[in-house]
Amino acid sequence: MDEQTSKIRKDYLRYLRLQRSVSPNTLEAYALDLDKLLVFLGHEGKRVTDVELSDLQTFAAGLHDVGIGPRSQCRILSGVRSFYRFLVMDGYMDNDPTELLESPVLGEHLPEFLTPQEVDQLKDSIDVSKPEGHRNRAIIEVLFSCGLRVSELVNLKWSQLYADERYLRILGKGSKERLVPISNTALREIENYLPWRNSLKIKPGEEDYVFLNRRGAHLTRVMVLIMLKTQAEEAGIKKTISPHTLRHSFATALLEGGADLRVIQALLGHESIGTTEIYTHMSMQTLRDEVLNHHPRNIIH
Repeated sequence: MDEQTSKIRKDYLRYLRLQRSVSPNTLEAYALDLDKLLVFLGHEGKRVTDVELSDLQTFAAGLHDVGIGPRSQCRILSGVRSFYRFLVMDGYMDNDPTELLESPVLGEHLPEFLTPQEVDQLKDSIDVSKPEGHRNRAIIEVLFSCGLRVSELVNLKWSQLYADERYLRILGKGSKERLVPISNTALREIENYLPWRNSLKIKPGEEDYVFLNRRGAHLTRVMVLIMLKTQAEEAGIKKTISPHTLRHSFATALLEGGADLRVIQALLGHESIGTTEIYTHMSMQTLRDEVLNHHPRNIIH
């Protein structure tokens, strides 16, 4: 990477961090996606500021050729558009070469979710005689009861938990704060986890984190993902499970229980109602399945 490209990259990431207030995780994702473009341009012998639409179309085609899925292609190309808008805005370029750059067409994708009964099945499969047993039950219940992102869960601190008032103060994407109610069930699971947590030798600086590993440090997103996948197998749940599955389950349960979409939007911390509207499609799919499975006109005799 030449000196000018390195400076442009640094300026762009600083802009995202300071002016767009993106989270560290999002910033890392932007950087990784941008580096894919920079490696491609390096192989092509093209300077960042000399790029034309045809170069970007070749880059986009290459993403498909190496097996990157349509949804990931869309994310990467969205980052490329953001990058070139910044270059025009900051005076590096006069024209934006991404204006006519197309993304792959995506079909409607309805995310997987668990029913409350399946969440209980997941929790009940945990062996609470093992050291992390009660912690893992608490993690699952907090994700399902509060609809947190996994990054919000692993960074949850005692100073954000107001047990008497039964709510959490969550710092979400873009450092936006929201208040999320927490159920008595989730609070009870956290209380059951406390004896094991209190027996740990907690690392300095980690004392305020709610969920810790055996070494007394706060969890990572990967640790939570591995735990959930392992537990789903033990519970005999065939669905593809991730921390986001429980967030989807939270939203779907609320909608099917009659909650207003704007309320769900606020609880999830979605900036746009359009992001939340995916759950109306999920609910309609559930209703359709119920009709197909149970209405007498659809039952084959």
